[in-house]
Amino acid sequence: MGTQYTKETLPDVLTASHIASYLGLSRRRVYELFQLKVEVGGIKNFEIGISKRVMKEDLFNWINSKKDIKTKQAR
Repeated sequence: MGTQYTKETLPDVLTASHIASYLGLSRRRVYELFQLKVEVGGIKNFEIGISKRVMKEDLFNWINSKKDIKTKQAR
């Protein structure tokens, strides 16, 4: 696998590889999450040419939303 990142060492603008490494997912799965609409669980992203990128803040907002959903389901 590539470099192992922590929240502090992730750059401000992330690639699918950064996210895959951080979350322990395949790059393919990250790209699948990029394809989903944010409203149904996708990761907010933007394009630079044909490359997709994610702001670090948006990734952690997405992670927190997933935690919030799980917490509400457990009640």
